[in-house]
Amino acid sequence: MLRKLLPPDEWLLPVTVLVGMIVGLGFYVLHLSKAVSYLSDDPATCINCHVMTTEYVTWNHSAHRNVATCNDCHVPHDNILNKYYFKAKDGLYHASVYTLRAEPQAITMRKPSEHVVQNNCIRCHANQVTDAKMTDWVASHEESRFGRKCWECHRDTPHGRVKSLSSVELNVEPLSIKQQQKEFIPSWIKDQLKK
Repeated sequence: MLRKLLPPDEWLLPVTVLVGMIVGLGFYVLHLSKAVSYLSDDPATCINCHVMTTEYVTWNHSAHRNVATCNDCHVPHDNILNKYYFKAKDGLYHASVYTLRAEPQAITMRKPSEHVVQNNCIRCHANQVTDAKMTDWVASHEESRFGRKCWECHRDTPHGRVKSLSSVELNVEPLSIKQQQKEFIPSWIKDQLKK
């Protein structure tokens, strides 16, 4: 049975080399894209793509930084399978958009993400959403608390107002210590400068 799957003897070496190249290229792409980092909840992973720098910096300067990561808001938390399915689906979308250089000027949520973020707002802020005192303080609270998106009123939470590719230069994230220790000037340029 296994013999039927193998190519003829004269094709065995070229097929083995080709399969090895494809597998090697696959691992190289996984390494370049930092694919393993996307399995974590580290917010710095989101700035693997430069277009997310503005979102990262605005979150990093918000009150949410102390209590929530990107995944706390942008990934479902009903079960672990749904969490990683959503991350994979969203990640493939992002990877294809960035690879094709088709990213929008202003980053906005897509419909599936809106539903997830809304549910996570309510999950974390259930006390505020169901607080009876809020009904007295805000006239439209009773009818608005579940019928509207949280960011219709709280639009600056946690990302602020400035969110576009053209504003990235105003929101430069400082290099981490590990990145600062890297040598960014190639040695051949340093050698040329010494001459």
